[in-house]
Amino acid sequence: MYSKRLVFWSACLGMLLFGIGLITLGAILPDLKEKYSLDAVAAGTLFSILPLGVLAGSLLFGPLCDRFGYKPLMTSAAVIMFAGFQGLAFSPSAGILNIFIFLIGLGGGALNGATSALVSDISTSGKGADLSLLGVFFGVGALGMPLLLGVLEKAFRFEVIVSATGFTAMAAAILFLVIKYPPAKLSGGVSMKQLSALFRDDTLLLIALFLFFQSAFEALVNNWTTTYLIDRLSVSQSNALMGLSAYVAGMTIMRLMIGSIFRRVPEKKLLIISFGITVIALITIVTGNTMFQSATGLLILGAGLAGGFPIMLGFVGTRYPNLSGTAFSLAFTIALLGNMLINFSMGLIVEKFGVKALTMVQTVELVVMITLSLIIFKKLNNSKSII
Repeated sequence: MYSKRLVFWSACLGMLLFGIGLITLGAILPDLKEKYSLDAVAAGTLFSILPLGVLAGSLLFGPLCDRFGYKPLMTSAAVIMFAGFQGLAFSPSAGILNIFIFLIGLGGGALNGATSALVSDISTSGKGADLSLLGVFFGVGALGMPLLLGVLEKAFRFEVIVSATGFTAMAAAILFLVIKYPPAKLSGGVSMKQLSALFRDDTLLLIALFLFFQSAFEALVNNWTTTYLIDRLSVSQSNALMGLSAYVAGMTIMRLMIGSIFRRVPEKKLLIISFGITVIALITIVTGNTMFQSATGLLILGAGLAGGFPIMLGFVGTRYPNLSGTAFSLAFTIALLGNMLINFSMGLIVEKFGVKALTMVQTVELVVMITLSLIIFKKLNNSKSII
């Protein structure tokens, strides 16, 4: 037997580590550029390594969790993140630094997927709400690490802060090792027949395609918002970053509300409301002529995008209760491909049309997501569980 409450909070700790790992590189990039004398191209390479690690972790975690259970995977992923943080702090060269950044992405991607599948497995009802609560801890990690660095940077070198954060990952690994988790669902591993069933399930693939665009939308906000605000409003970089923080705060607060006061609201209705909030946010950002208006729009945008991942992953968990890890792995992998491909495409669009095209691209994405969701809702009415 295992304690659902203890397992849930351990999953939250894993998601917190993922949020910290994903944001740390950007937060300390100026220090890394100075330490290793990196130019813009070398710094950009670091940012390309991290998502490759996350993609690898997302691809691997599902079959491993279904075959061996959550304990070995989550413990190993936390140890890998510990090694990555220590290397990020003390790497002797920029070349070796790339390896440790990949390790942070690998461990973080595995924890992101495993904790999501785990929470889905232990939630008998309200999977989307529980996954939203889990997502709150990603926001806490993403907001907390830059704040921690800002508070402590005058007292400690960045290496000390990053290394100490790594020991949090090691403490988590020890905790994961001693906690009892649900047993492995497939002692013989995932069969080719089961894998084939996943790839033939058009509903699952449509959900993954929705997350392809959802992930890309979130990445566009994270990667291009500061540039958009600086170009459009001529604000300082620090003010633009405050706008980005408002976006993360809006997403975190909304996920907390979905997991608590909106818990009884049907998930399909929540998603429709989220689309409406996103439309209001985009209008506010496009029409806003001040930093306050833009930050308000970004706060609303975070709230609008908050439900996409937890609600859709809740549908996946309900559809594949006995193969949740592998199904989540497929969904996360396709989502991350969208993150990478559309962000690359956005770079080409900005080069040709300027960063003002950002909101137009986001609007097109939103239309596609609404269309996909309507098709998904219709298909979900026909069946609830496959495997």
